[in-house]
Amino acid sequence: MSEYILEMKNITKEFPGVKALDKVNFKVKKGEIHCLIGENGSGKSTLMKVLSGFHKYGSYDGEIIFEGEKQQFNSIYDSEKIGIITIYQELALIPELTIYENIFLGHEIKNKGMIDWNKTTSESEKVLKKLGYELDTSKKIKDFGVGIQQIIEIAKALSKNVKLLVLDEPTSSLNETDSENLLRIVKELKKQGITSILISHKLNEILEVADTITILRDGLTIKTIENNENITENEIIKHMVGREITDIYPKRDSNIGEKLFEVKNWKAFDTKNERYVVKSANFNVKKGEIVGIAGLIGAGRTELAHSIFGNPDDYKISGELYFEGEKRNFKSTSDAIKTGIAYVSEDRKGNGLILDFDIKTNITVANLKKIIKNKMFVNENEEVIVAQDYRKSLKIKSYSIEQKVLNLSGGNQQKVSLAKWLFVSPKLLILDEPTRGIDVGAKHEIYSIMNELVKEGMSIIMISSELPEVLGMSDRVYVMSGGKITGELSKEEATQEKIMVLAVDY
Repeated sequence: MSEYILEMKNITKEFPGVKALDKVNFKVKKGEIHCLIGENGSGKSTLMKVLSGFHKYGSYDGEIIFEGEKQQFNSIYDSEKIGIITIYQELALIPELTIYENIFLGHEIKNKGMIDWNKTTSESEKVLKKLGYELDTSKKIKDFGVGIQQIIEIAKALSKNVKLLVLDEPTSSLNETDSENLLRIVKELKKQGITSILISHKLNEILEVADTITILRDGLTIKTIENNENITENEIIKHMVGREITDIYPKRDSNIGEKLFEVKNWKAFDTKNERYVVKSANFNVKKGEIVGIAGLIGAGRTELAHSIFGNPDDYKISGELYFEGEKRNFKSTSDAIKTGIAYVSEDRKGNGLILDFDIKTNITVANLKKIIKNKMFVNENEEVIVAQDYRKSLKIKSYSIEQKVLNLSGGNQQKVSLAKWLFVSPKLLILDEPTRGIDVGAKHEIYSIMNELVKEGMSIIMISSELPEVLGMSDRVYVMSGGKITGELSKEEATQEKIMVLAVDY
């Protein structure tokens, strides 16, 4: 009997104009935690979609061997039937249903043709107990945060008698505490004999939990290594990007000018949920400066950004906002854009991009008036020139500007989202979680772009949950907690410990 629960041999998968996987070989031992890593666009997600049956047998070349038998999956249901369960970044839970309904959705427990709700409830409680949780399973999914929702997804996998669990970026939207808890559960599942494949861009997590690490680059298997005390983050990065990145946060010579933006006694009241999302904010941004806004999930950072950027959520606003020394009152996001403010959303797929449209359209959509001819028609030649320029300057990897954004990697989608707002020529750019879900190479590129922008005189507000990113890129840091700004730190005095103290200070 083979020591490998899974062998994927010479997997080749092509899309129009691009070879996503090129004779990839990937083996996973029984009972191990195997981390699959690589830059965005390296082929990780495509490989797992081949494994899950999302990409049907016959749409790729190569073999899948699971528990010693060749497999030909024609749907996700086929792979789940034999114990391969994949949990994607976008959780497949239905908010309005209860925990027990979600856990057994699609494989309901029945008795004489009817759903046995009593057994469904008790079995749901059992699988959650295996994960160390006792929850009221009659509560709806929408009543829980994303950390608990991830646990419920894993419980759902356990209810299907999972043998191989695939977790695609499971901690990308979790805070530090929830991330640590999820990794603890993955280790606990290993003790229960469950094999896991973990896709992550967070190298510290990989080194903490991985038994084995496989690195993909440009659709090729670059290296498979055993995790031990000799493996370093720098070595992994070198294999991922094909070169050494000695400093993930590129140095810059700051040329900070006078005050560009300021809010005083700023408050935002959410009338739908009847609560203050921003209780008290006083802060400013200078020309050519990167100001970081740190805080835990739920601190009010995104709500603060929305309230500044023309208030799209229709909060009840009070306080004063100044831009270039003048008091302003934005009645819409259009007002904010005209004044010189742009906002790159943390949710690039939901709010930042039109996924089914091409790169060209996504880049120009926020400033169509700039390429309108005769006040009626889009100047298509001008649109192509603009899109090509941004594709080149931001190093957007695609076969052309006609490629759908849906088919780009996360890092390249983020660059398109950034290009879209750079095209409006802002003076102040708000970046909300600018590197969420993208690899270390793409992060370095985003940071280099940010440095170039502030060098040219732009100002940036960067909201980030990653403290090393906040410390590595900010000239000053404001910390939020419970809707308040609880402190301001200079670059020199900012540390992770000081930020965390302020982040829990209500």
